[in-house]
Parts: sequence; structure tokens; C-alpha cells
Amino acid sequence: MTHVYGIKSCGSVQKALRFLDARGITYTFHDFKTSPVSREKIEMWVQHSALSTLLNTKGTTYRTLDLKAKNLDDTNKIEWMSTHNLLIKRPVIEFNDTLVVGYDEAYYEGIFHS
Repeated sequence: MTHVYGIKSCGSVQKALRFLDARGITYTFHDFKTSPVSREKIEMWVQHSALSTLLNTKGTTYRTLDLKAKNLDDTNKIEWMSTHNLLIKRPVIEFNDTLVVGYDEAYYEGIFHS
């Protein structure tokens, strides 16, 4: 089963969902705003993707919280992500044994075969 994590209003998430829908790939959608992910889930993701990939340093939440000035270590970054899921780059897709972070159509073409 494919699981997509993000927020419905995010442009990248919308593109990813359209991509999956167009290829008939079924998925379960998990909205960070209504069903936040746990620290344990984020720690599992970090085992399959770099923390620097998962942490959205370009988003409004990151800037609003002024996290760059806090000079966080990896443990603190994960803690912030678990309490503020909007710090997670979107979408995060669990597909078979692969974790896909963000939206890149060319990369998706190589990963998702219908």
C-alpha cells in the first residue's frame, strides 16, 4: 500500500496526487493538519532519507520559527518536526520499500510503475 503524507493545499502534494491518480496508483492520504505524524514515524523516515531532505528549510514555518538562528542538532530538528509537521518537506510518500520526499516528475516516472 502506498501512503502519501502532506497537506491538501500544498502545490507539490497536489501535483503528486494528480501524478499517482493518472497512473492508477492507489494510496492512502495522511494530512499533517488533521493527523500529525509522530516522532517515531519521522525517525523511521530519517533511516531512509537524509534529514536535510526531510526538513523543509525553505518554508514559511521554518522562517517563522527562526530555526536557522537556533543552530539545531539532528535530535532537535526531529523534535521540532514532530511538534510542527509543517516543517516536513511535502509530500512524503511511502511506496513499497522506498521513501520519496518532495515532487520531481522525472524521478517519479522512474519510481512509480503502474
